Amino acid sequence: MRTIQISDFGITKNGDEIKKYTLINKNGMQAEIINYGGIVTSLTAPDRNGKYEDIVLGFIQPEHYFNDNGYFFGALIGRYANRIAHAEFSLEGEVFTVDKNDNSNCLHGGQNGFHTQIWKAEPIENNGFSSLKLTHTSEDGESGFPGKLLVIVIYTLTDDDALEIFYEARTDKMTVVNLTHHSYFNLSGDFTKTIVDHELQIKADQFLPINDSSIPTGEKVMVKETPFDFTAFKKIGKDIDEQHEQLEKANGYDHNWILNGEGLRTIAKVYHSETGRAMEVISDQPGVQFYSGNFLDGKYETKTGGKNTSRTGFCLETQHYPDAPNQYLFPSTELKPGEKYQSQTIYKFSAKNNKKD
Repeated sequence: MRTIQISDFGITKNGDEIKKYTLINKNGMQAEIINYGGIVTSLTAPDRNGKYEDIVLGFIQPEHYFNDNGYFFGALIGRYANRIAHAEFSLEGEVFTVDKNDNSNCLHGGQNGFHTQIWKAEPIENNGFSSLKLTHTSEDGESGFPGKLLVIVIYTLTDDDALEIFYEARTDKMTVVNLTHHSYFNLSGDFTKTIVDHELQIKADQFLPINDSSIPTGEKVMVKETPFDFTAFKKIGKDIDEQHEQLEKANGYDHNWILNGEGLRTIAKVYHSETGRAMEVISDQPGVQFYSGNFLDGKYETKTGGKNTSRTGFCLETQHYPDAPNQYLFPSTELKPGEKYQSQTIYKFSAKNNKKD
């Protein structure tokens, strides 16, 4: 039975009461989402025996989402996902300085990005499925970004075990927009285990190398014959510790892949042989940031015991390229008044006996 359950989640230090919205499809799959940061706090997926288990990292204590979510667990990211070099960019000849929260750079919209905002939440029906509509208005000048930006995000849990995320934004001034979702996945369902045994395919022939500040150099490099080649299924851990300048800069993978094709298409697949869980990522975005959880530091307990240590989760953040506002050869992230930003990403889950099923 398709339902949405609403319950109390916690209270922020400012006294705001946060709600949890649990989407349930006909198979019993569940997605738990809070209106703080639009955060997915839990998402279940089936193994080959039909067992649904939580496969996204998160905190045990609600207050950690409100105060300590420097990992961006499960959050909606904006106004600008990924990094903007030196926390500044130019639009129509005017220089805008935005929030510095990653050394000299702006990361994921700054200290008060969308991951820290309380969104207006409204359960709706979408094509017969249960959906959660989240709305947020980012005021002109918030974190230094120009324009009053109205953002709508709709989470839908479908009966084919897919979590669909639809994004829309409008502005009253020229601005830049890059929205994404930041769940850390671990298909084993055991968050004490690393994800190096997961097999990954990314449909991309090129990636963007980074400098020492994790900003793209502007080059586009072929993945062939490098550790960044995931054109065929490969275990995440196969090449992750190779002596390679780019891996050393990020302590593993934390790079943008230039996706093949255009429009809504499959851009990545992940398979976990022990459980049979498989994930397909479908998106209309030009890039994906694959992050292998290198900087998870074991500070917090996981939902299954133990600690969230390095490489116990991975992210596939569909998005535009990092630092695009400063790199004119990258696809534009500019949004003008009268235009509409729209994007869609789908995380679809299944269970297989092997990855070729």
